Amino acid sequence: MRRLTIFLALASILALASTVATAQQTFTSHNAGYTLELPSERWRVIQEPDSLHEHAEFIYGDRNDGFLRIRKDVVEAGTTATNISERDQDQKLKFQTGYVEGKEEKFAGRLNGVTFAYEYTSGGKAMAGRIYYLQADNRTVYALRFTGLRDRLLQIRNQTDSIARSFRLK
Repeated sequence: MRRLTIFLALASILALASTVATAQQTFTSHNAGYTLELPSERWRVIQEPDSLHEHAEFIYGDRNDGFLRIRKDVVEAGTTATNISERDQDQKLKFQTGYVEGKEEKFAGRLNGVTFAYEYTSGGKAMAGRIYYLQADNRTVYALRFTGLRDRLLQIRNQTDSIARSFRLK
């Protein structure tokens, strides 16, 4: 009886692991030259980079649950991910309604850089943003900009981290 219980427990764990493994999707942008892993089937592409749009966009179920825009920035040699984060804060983010500055932290994945979190309001709703600035080389920084309702974006933080860690150049 005990062996049967152990066998059923192991079978359940393997079934759950295979379900989780199949839920992950790989996205490859042939036009922009990168690949990333989407950890859930709820993530879907709504716009791929092309000759008119240089950025990719994804949503997590509904746009308010999670929205991701990936943009490549070609910068002057020696410009760091931290420099781009500070520039965005000074020129864009602080002008959003109800902007509350968050914290910048170092980030390590396949590409290293920094992440910056902030809050704002949109249409009377408490929103949040988390941007991963990933340094590809001394002239290229990719910005992965996640936004959504504050509570919902916080709930998928592990997924935003996972997506940013999986981001790699082809």
